[in-house]
Amino acid sequence: MKFTIRKAETKDLPQILELIQELATFEKEPDAVEINVKDLEKAGFGADAFYTCFVAEANNKIEGMALVYFRFSTWKGKTVHLEDLVVRKGTRGMGMGSALYKKVIAYSLEQGVKRTEWVVLDWNTPAVEFYERSGANVLRDWDTVQMDENAMKSYLER
Repeated sequence: MKFTIRKAETKDLPQILELIQELATFEKEPDAVEINVKDLEKAGFGADAFYTCFVAEANNKIEGMALVYFRFSTWKGKTVHLEDLVVRKGTRGMGMGSALYKKVIAYSLEQGVKRTEWVVLDWNTPAVEFYERSGANVLRDWDTVQMDENAMKSYLER
């Protein structure tokens, strides 16, 4: 299947949201997605765009996406964070994921960052092995820490 990798446009957002939901289901969090197309548009387009998204398109359909944004490391400086990389279940194994990944790495270098980083679920063995084969270091001695909105409010009310 022929496909192209390009920067996402607002018209792609409904299909990008479908991919986000598909990823959430794969990651055993089917009810975790709270955002909508309007949220994606507000955060990713315009003068104050917070993220950049690349898509894999085949036959006028978005089959995969990679969403990135900038972070800052006190050790390294400006970095790129890969939030999500997902390809539709029916089109996996055709090179779209690898092409999106390559686009993210190229974008990171174009932006002059010192590091690209992301998290991967430890049980997603195919992804872990792919990242290791690509030369990425999977840091198994760090834990991801998060606080949702309710936890933040609760903490501040103590």
